[in-house]
Amino acid sequence: MEPVVSSSSSARSDEPVVSGDELREQQVDLWEQVFSRGNLLVALKRVERNKGSAGVDGVEAHELRAWCHEHWRETRKSLDAGTYVPLPVRQVMIPKPDGGQRMLGVPSVLDRLIQQALAQVLSPIFDEGFVPVSFGFRPGKSAHDAASMAREVIEQGYRWVVEVDLDAFFDRVNHDVLMSRVARKVKDKRVLKLVRKYLTAGIMAQGVRRETVEGTPQGSPLSPLLSNIMLDDFDQEFWSRGHRFVRYADDIRIFVRSKRAAERVLGQATKVLEQRLKLKVNRQKSVVNPASVATLLGFGFYFVKGRKVRIRVAPKAWKRMKQRIRDLTSRRWSVSMDYRIGELNKYVRGWMGYFRLASTYRKFSDFDEWFRRRLRQIRWKEWKLPRTRVANLRRLGVVKDKAYQWGNSSRGYWRVAGSPILKRALRNSYWDELGVVFFRRAWDRFQ
Repeated sequence: MEPVVSSSSSARSDEPVVSGDELREQQVDLWEQVFSRGNLLVALKRVERNKGSAGVDGVEAHELRAWCHEHWRETRKSLDAGTYVPLPVRQVMIPKPDGGQRMLGVPSVLDRLIQQALAQVLSPIFDEGFVPVSFGFRPGKSAHDAASMAREVIEQGYRWVVEVDLDAFFDRVNHDVLMSRVARKVKDKRVLKLVRKYLTAGIMAQGVRRETVEGTPQGSPLSPLLSNIMLDDFDQEFWSRGHRFVRYADDIRIFVRSKRAAERVLGQATKVLEQRLKLKVNRQKSVVNPASVATLLGFGFYFVKGRKVRIRVAPKAWKRMKQRIRDLTSRRWSVSMDYRIGELNKYVRGWMGYFRLASTYRKFSDFDEWFRRRLRQIRWKEWKLPRTRVANLRRLGVVKDKAYQWGNSSRGYWRVAGSPILKRALRNSYWDELGVVFFRRAWDRFQ
């Protein structure tokens, strides 16, 4: 068999190589579909494009293609023989917004390739059976779709929200429960055995390998699909009951018309998740809230003219953003203004790209005033000496007496930054010329 890569071969897209209907008809050949040359090429390009860190073997994504040229034949033989053993994932801990830590598992690049190939073939088999209000990790669906759907449902009068929080969902997935659900639609035992091997591959933390008897580590190409398969029973149950709800991965929001109904539904959801799926619902974080208080994926909701519902940035997401801007505009961060502006622009564009659904342009405008003041105090500190400050104020159009008065002022940076003199000298056009992207303007570009 030829290596997975070839200079004369190409894949034009990341879409599944065959449709779900075709795959069901070819279940006996599912293994061959996963490891077909075309499917592997698509998977290889995805792994290379995603880059990411090396796994426990230290092989980087850009080295994978060359590695496959040399070693893929042996790897394929071990896969066909059922003797292939995935490497344990490398544990990486990242901070959570609430102060805790989330564990990510970084598989080796070879295992990322194989898992991606599996995901590409298995996804169309399962995806068409998922309910329409499951938005996480699915083609053509996004967090924005989930937030927009939630807004529509609230506007229809479902103004009480059940916010279900699953305690360490990705760490608590029961392997037997999950595999039984995979086996409902996958009959090829070789595929099932390989998926099970990835669930039990283990975790390498500080040089020590730990067995995994439950959970599917976040960070692998296969875990998003597996999470949707695991929670599909919940989706189907509540969809069949006619509930209005939205799910994005393990973020579940159910919308009802009264507080009493919401409390009843929370009990029903807890029963399905814990008894049928063997998951753990966090009782402290699973709450019933009015729609104006509830949040979803960093978004909140507010009412205008009685019935109309609009999307806003959730308070916690806003607080995190403000702290990040505070860090990037810290006077103690000794970098050039050009570099600082570059980092600020990257953050503002990325943040606003996600939160562009928020209909709070006035709040963005007000925030930009604070943002500009933070920049003015940095510039004032950069000028340092009184004579430098006087000269720069004069150059920026401040009259001589005022420039001398403020250039020799002993007032603090923040107070000077808010003064009419510095506002006039470092006006909005000054920052526009330097290329600063402010929130309101970034929001306008997305509308």
